[in-house]
Amino acid sequence: MNAYNRDNFFPDTSIGYLVRAIHQLGYARLDAACAHEGLTGIQWSALISIHYGQTNCAALARDLAHDRGAMTRMIDVLETKYLVQRDRDDADRRLVNLSLTDEGRAVAMRCRDRVIDVWNMVLADWSAEETAALIAQLQKLRRTLEEVA
Repeated sequence: MNAYNRDNFFPDTSIGYLVRAIHQLGYARLDAACAHEGLTGIQWSALISIHYGQTNCAALARDLAHDRGAMTRMIDVLETKYLVQRDRDDADRRLVNLSLTDEGRAVAMRCRDRVIDVWNMVLADWSAEETAALIAQLQKLRRTLEEVA
């Protein structure tokens, strides 16, 4: 059975449209949550991704669905703010590893706590089961899209 046909495919029923709209609305909330630290939501996303082990710019750009050149420029900004540092890889000098400075880690964690508050506020009327089901379905959709690619 096909999920879509000409009679039921509209922007408000399109998975792509809905995911994109949610992404934009969510990042507006992240921007507001991180503004007190002088960061945007995407800058915080980069910091938290580095914190959780994403250590090179190309992979970071891919994981955050961000242009590689724009990601390099964003890392430049974060480095100028002394939140991120770049170090050449000991085994392969061509590689540049990213890590958080102590201040970068502190800023990332303060923003993380505000982001948690934002999502808890957004999901206040959702049950734990609804939230868990949504997360599981989104993870399944991501896996399916990765497999199709």
